[in-house]
Amino acid sequence: MSSNPQPDDGQAELNRLVGELEKAEAYEVRLRQFFIDIKAELAAGHTANAMSMLNEALRFIDDATDVVAPHQEP
Repeated sequence: MSSNPQPDDGQAELNRLVGELEKAEAYEVRLRQFFIDIKAELAAGHTANAMSMLNEALRFIDDATDVVAPHQEP
């Protein structure tokens, strides 16, 4: 019978930090894509579409507060 050893506190903290970094990187990529798409819409003269996409980006930012400003569960 084989069992997986539990990571020590240092390894657990490292794993947590790596996870946070990966989430932050994914968040950054998504935000960059929003800006690229919005700029393309503006360049094409589609201001209403661009405004709608900006609102979507703001909702994305609001929904991702745990990535932007991590908080601990009570």
